[in-house]
Amino acid sequence: MTPLINCKSISKAYATRDLFRELSISFSPGDRIGLIGPNGAGKSTLLKLIAKVDRPDDGEVVYSKNTHVGYVPQYVEKHNGTIQEVLEDALIKNTHIEESYRDVHIRKILGKVGLSDHNQLASELSGGWARRLSIAKALVNEPNILLLDEPTNHLDLDTIIWLEGFLQRSFKTFIVTSHDRVFLDNISNKICELSHRYPKGTFSVDGGYSEFIKMRKLFLEGQEQYEKGLRSKNLREEKWLKQSPKARATKARGRIQEAAKLKNELSKVKFRNKENKAEISFSATGSQTKKLLVAKNLSKEFKSKKIFTGINIRLMRGDRLGIVGGNGSGKSTLLKILAKEINSDTGTVKYAEGLSAFYFDQHRESLDLTLSLRHALSPNGDTIFYRGNKIHINSWCEKFLFDKSRLDLPIKLLSGGERARILIARLMMEPVDLLLLDEPTNDLDIDTLEILEESLDDFPGGVVLISHDRSIIDRVADTLLALDSSSGHSTFNEIETWLEHRKKQALNKKRELSASKKKAPLKKGGLSYMEKQELSKMEEKITALGEEVDHLAAILDDPAVQNDTDALQKACENLGKKQQEVEEAYRRWQELEDQT
Repeated sequence: MTPLINCKSISKAYATRDLFRELSISFSPGDRIGLIGPNGAGKSTLLKLIAKVDRPDDGEVVYSKNTHVGYVPQYVEKHNGTIQEVLEDALIKNTHIEESYRDVHIRKILGKVGLSDHNQLASELSGGWARRLSIAKALVNEPNILLLDEPTNHLDLDTIIWLEGFLQRSFKTFIVTSHDRVFLDNISNKICELSHRYPKGTFSVDGGYSEFIKMRKLFLEGQEQYEKGLRSKNLREEKWLKQSPKARATKARGRIQEAAKLKNELSKVKFRNKENKAEISFSATGSQTKKLLVAKNLSKEFKSKKIFTGINIRLMRGDRLGIVGGNGSGKSTLLKILAKEINSDTGTVKYAEGLSAFYFDQHRESLDLTLSLRHALSPNGDTIFYRGNKIHINSWCEKFLFDKSRLDLPIKLLSGGERARILIARLMMEPVDLLLLDEPTNDLDIDTLEILEESLDDFPGGVVLISHDRSIIDRVADTLLALDSSSGHSTFNEIETWLEHRKKQALNKKRELSASKKKAPLKKGGLSYMEKQELSKMEEKITALGEEVDHLAAILDDPAVQNDTDALQKACENLGKKQQEVEEAYRRWQELEDQT
């Protein structure tokens, strides 16, 4: 299959730092690629090169005929005007879309991403909806490959789940950089990692992230064995060289040359096998107090709207509490109350006597961006005291993957991931009993995330965690406090149980709001024979309806339909009716399940 995009021996550096050299990689129709790699490996830069936002220092990016690239940058742009006007401005001048059809085309794109009010001001959109507008901007010129740079960063879980479904339904070919492992598993048919650890700078595996981890482990184990073999062979050759063979002999000169090549290869493999990972380990105070925090009857409201009410929390040493909920449910507000950053309207929060707590702010507001990296990491000079030991600033910064040559850079020039590592470094310096963490995973690469998870597992104190990353919530939290949009709350043992509960709630809400049909009261005696037959075929029916929805959605992409306003309107009506049938089938399925 001819690739859509072929990167041929491309190199890119900033100042004296090489991101990648002579990187060759191609992308074909149907590739749904999750692009991963450590911070600084060049993931975002690679997407910019493909999107023609930047140019490689060497090499070239070759595009097949009729390749159109859509690019969604990592940071959401600020827009003026209505969302309709934003998309009108985004349409390129030489677009093939006829001017008379552009308004219909824009409405169609906005409908795909769920933005129904085309007259809404773009500046009024929340983070998740602003991200949807960025995706609509990338789609308006009808690309056949979509590039998304960290689209899940700073999004709530509802929007991430929407994005998963959107990509699965609506786009056949895309490249996504992300640190969200569940998201990568759900959307990708190939994972590609950029890293110096591979001979060609990249390693790809067909399948999701879970399959990638298995195959990467096997590859790296093989590379370690290769290094051991080279090391043994190199020792033999060094021993031979010390015997001073006669260099004038042709055979001896050849062996000397081969020994030099062997030494060079060993050096390269050693470099690839060297693993640079942040060293994260939280210190506890050593206090033996079992009960850390008791919160009773907490409530909060803003502008006469109740955010949550009647919350009680009892946190013991070793407890791990995850706080989950949609945007506006009050997760960060509750954590700030527990951290005594703000007051609740009712109720009390009591710490154990002498308890030491650390609050990790998702917006990094506790960082003075005018400070240098040196002063942020070590405010009291070039020596850090960690667990009773003195550590020089040069060694301390290397623990968090900072090059000592960057110590005098102001924090404002550092990335979000680097700022997060500064806060983690500060946290490690102080022994604490309680960690209150609000979205600590934002901007961190996967390797650092996994080390953070291990460190939280080992921490003997208490942890309260907010995160949209399902992997860290599942691994760290043993109890979930779920806040909902109606100021209520409930508890769960795992995130999947909570998500299933929310699906059921949504179905029940649709059933209650359905005023067009009168529902017969549920029978107490179980299902009739006919209802059992109906239930047994319900899953098959929903699958068939889903295929019909996909077929009708494909009709919308037919150029003949798109150029015929009446046909387009009819196709949209048919798709809407079929989607209603799917919702009704799910409602009926739940109704029958409730009677079993």
